[in-house]
Order: sequence, then structure tokens, then C-alpha cells
Amino acid sequence: MKKAVCLLSGGLDSATTLACALRDGFETYALTFDYGQRHRVELDAAARVARHLGAAEHRVFRIDLRAFGGSALTADIEVPKDRPSARIPAEIPVTYVPARNTVFLSIALAWAEVLGSCDLYIGVNAVDYSGYPDCRPEFIRAFERMANLATKAGVEGRQQLRIHTPLIHLSKAGIIRLGLELGVDYSLTHSCYDPVEGLACGHCDSCLLRRAGFAEAGVPDPLRYAGESAP
Repeated sequence: MKKAVCLLSGGLDSATTLACALRDGFETYALTFDYGQRHRVELDAAARVARHLGAAEHRVFRIDLRAFGGSALTADIEVPKDRPSARIPAEIPVTYVPARNTVFLSIALAWAEVLGSCDLYIGVNAVDYSGYPDCRPEFIRAFERMANLATKAGVEGRQQLRIHTPLIHLSKAGIIRLGLELGVDYSLTHSCYDPVEGLACGHCDSCLLRRAGFAEAGVPDPLRYAGESAP
């Protein structure tokens, strides 16, 4: 069976992406990063999703991006709350982590080469790439070209790396509908940037996009939010 390395944060998008890799016939190797993020509860969510979807292996790679800071996710910077929906995709937010996807994909590339895999999966999508520079299609294409120049397997012609972005043109509602078709249990996921005692805050950009996506999809969000009773 072909192998694929799948970036798995534990959020809605990455869980759906892992399900897509399984749908595409890959044996999946899920890779999660403990990078010093303030929303560390997503690490437990990633483990739950990997078990639920039957990943062949799930690894947590530790790298401390707090050493540089520069983001509300890795430094003592306030996470924006209740921003108007029109502003969320219109500007690069303070929750952008400098070079994060470049670092993550580079490490995933290393594992793929060791596994003899030619395929990486990442859950970038249309909602995010308008605000996050390392979620754009042109970034993914450029990284893919670089990756095939940067590995022994690529230079020797044994590996032609492909980066799969199955959600790239989907809205949040579209992602949710696809995930439900593929059997994703979204109650296992976590999307919040600034959790309150382990519960989603309901007010950060990620929570707002998630809630709007479920509303548009016409299905209830199974996640419990701070200050609300269990669904």
C-alpha cells in the first residue's frame, strides 16, 4: 500500500485531510507538531483523530517556536476576538506563526523520504490562504518544486514528491460536508486558538470560522464552547 505523510493538527481541516488520504487509498502516517502553541489541547485532539481514522502511525514532533515568538500563538500577544467576518480573510492576522508551514512541510518531507513515500497531505484551504501566506497555492507549488531538488531520493529519481491539498478550493461548509461523508467525527477535533480550561473560546477567528461553517452546512457543531452547556 502506498504511504502518505499527513500533517495533523487536530483541527477540523487536518482531520478532513487525513480522511481524504485514506479515501485515496494511502496508508497514512500522521505528523503533529508540539511547537509551543498556547492551544496545546489540539495535541490530544490530534491523537484522538489519528486513532479514530486508523492512521498507521502517529508521531508528535517537538520544536519550540516560542524561541522566536512573533505570533499570538507562541508569544504573550492577545489573540483577536470577535473580529468581523469580512476582516478575517482580508489581512495577515497576528495568529500567523512565522514560517510555520515551511518548517512543518520540511520535517514532513524528511519523514516521507525515510518512509519511501512520495506523498504529503496538508489541509490548507481557500478560507485560510487569503490571510495566511504559507497556505497559498503558489507557496505549495513552490515548496513541491524545491522538495524535489532537496532530497537524495528526488535527485536520484527514486521519488517525485507530490503535495496534496484536497481542501484548497473548499469553504468551511464544504470541508465539513466532505468530512461527514468520509466519516470524520468532528466532536474529536479542536479548532480554538485561545481555549478556556480546555474548552473552545467561541470568539477567536478559528472558532468563528468553524461555527459559521457548521451553520452554513446546516449541521450542528458537536464541539463544546466555554460558557455553553454540552451539545
